[in-house]
Amino acid sequence: MRQSPVFSPRLVHATALACVTLAGSAPALCAEHLQGTQRQQQRGYSPGVVTEGGRTVWLAGHSATEDAQGKSIAYDFEAQVQTVFDLMEQTLKRAGGSLADVVTMTVFINDPRLGDKFVELRKQRFQPGKFPASALITVSNFARPGIVVEIQGAAVIGEREGAAKQ
Repeated sequence: MRQSPVFSPRLVHATALACVTLAGSAPALCAEHLQGTQRQQQRGYSPGVVTEGGRTVWLAGHSATEDAQGKSIAYDFEAQVQTVFDLMEQTLKRAGGSLADVVTMTVFINDPRLGDKFVELRKQRFQPGKFPASALITVSNFARPGIVVEIQGAAVIGEREGAAKQ
């Protein structure tokens, strides 16, 4: 495995490398999740994810004040996080991917005391060692009352089988 000159060997203990070649597609999609310090692992994020191949999907900020059934989840942090991850999953499915394809996310919360709760919720949605790179930022307000979290990100999705080559 390659070592990135950006990360100190003392901080990068190992990397998780996954390469997938779908029938009829080339080159292979590779996502190398750089494993960082123990604290980074405990916080459920990678210091960096190196990708090769595939399609990049840039995710707009996702937020929600209603769940999928139309019930208000205004000011309900845990319900909003779960709903936002579900919405991101739906967006990525439209592009042929899933939440597992997310390589980076920027998370905005309005209360720094909710950071640890967010970390636990994110760790439930991603496989250990396959966490996206991430920033967690506290803001004072959002665009609409009742929003307490917003997540934007980027995903890299492997080529679909039978996709037209250009």
